[in-house]
This record gives sequence, structure tokens and C-alpha cells, in this order.
Amino acid sequence: MNPYTIFADIIAGRAPSSKVFEDDDVLAFMDIRPMTPGHLLVVPRVPARSLAELDPVIGGKLFQVGQRLAAALRSSEVGCEGVNFFLADGVTAGQEVFHVHLHVIPRTQGDGFGLRGRPTHPQRADLDYLAASIRGALAE
Repeated sequence: MNPYTIFADIIAGRAPSSKVFEDDDVLAFMDIRPMTPGHLLVVPRVPARSLAELDPVIGGKLFQVGQRLAAALRSSEVGCEGVNFFLADGVTAGQEVFHVHLHVIPRTQGDGFGLRGRPTHPQRADLDYLAASIRGALAE
């Protein structure tokens, strides 16, 4: 699969972007297809197609920058009442650009954005079974 993404050109300065933040590790810019006004993307400068490929230190940095941006969104003219973070890892999760990126989505009452899924109500035994499976995978 082609490792190129538009984010590579944005990071290199070959494609236009409305930058909000940058340092040696990450870049944050306005999403050109925003879900709400002020929707931002935070991307690592080093390409990683998936979370499995992303250095955990840089992953932490994405969320640290996202946290700062959330505060800035609230204080800016965006003036949001809340913020959602969204990171899609894989096609089934909705990933469209295969360079890890954190969406920072400002929220206001009635903005029309939200999760559409319905929660389930599993039995405790089922939750315990899956928890054990996940703990086992963590230990590997």
C-alpha cells in the first residue's frame, strides 16, 4: 500500500494548511472537512499508519497537544461548550487517511455531531471473560 498521505505534504510544507500549533514532534491544523467550526487535526511529524506503528511517547504527545488545543478552543472565538477527541485506527473504525491523527472537535449545544451507536448491556460474566482476554493480551 502506498505510504503517501496528504499529511506528508502538509508536514513538509508542500500543501496548504491553516496551522494552529507545531513543534518538533507534532503539527495541528484546521480540518478542511470540519464536523463543527474549529475542528482540528493533530498529527505526528513521523508517519505512522496505525497506532501499532506509533511511538507511544509521540502518541502521548498527540493527546497533550489535544488537551492544550481544547482549552484554546474554549477561550477562542470558537467558544465551544465541550470538546470530543476522536482517533480512528483502521478502516473498520473509520480511518480514511492512513497517517495517525487525532481529531479535536469543538462541541456546542445542538451542533448535530455525536456518536450514533447504542450501548449494550452485557452480563458481568461476559465482561469478566473479555477483561481476562484483554489482560492476557497485554501480558504478551
